[in-house]
Amino acid sequence: MTSSSHPTPFNSPLETGIRSLAILVASHPGAFDLERLVEMDYLVVHSGDADGPESLHADLPMRAGELLVRRGLIEKGLLLMASRNLIQRLPAEDGFNYVAGDAAAPFLASLTSTYSQKLKERAQWAVERFIDMSTSDIRQITHRVFENWSSQFQATDAPRGNQ
Repeated sequence: MTSSSHPTPFNSPLETGIRSLAILVASHPGAFDLERLVEMDYLVVHSGDADGPESLHADLPMRAGELLVRRGLIEKGLLLMASRNLIQRLPAEDGFNYVAGDAAAPFLASLTSTYSQKLKERAQWAVERFIDMSTSDIRQITHRVFENWSSQFQATDAPRGNQ
């Protein structure tokens, strides 16, 4: 079976929801809209691409696919976390904002695996590093990082002439 036929834990609503929860706990009492959470999620997962700590997940070829599916997965994860009262969904001018609920920090603190600790550290780093930037400025950074990475991959993957 191909990896595209079954979602990996990385692509599950549970994992994206927990990553969003970590971002919202790190930014509490701040609230983010879906677009901001999509950009922040990318930075948490690929922090090494943005001169941060080592990336949470391995760099994979074809990361473009992540960008295409990330929004829907994060939205499902947010709804899952909201259904458990870990995240509150607040009406805003142009949709909804999301904020960590009262049970969010204690729930996140109960996650003690090495991966969970690294996730919390990267969420804190991303919030501290990008809190004063607009979502469109962050998007420019993530897209530039992605374009640089893609062009490097294409350069190393290009067919070579007869040697």
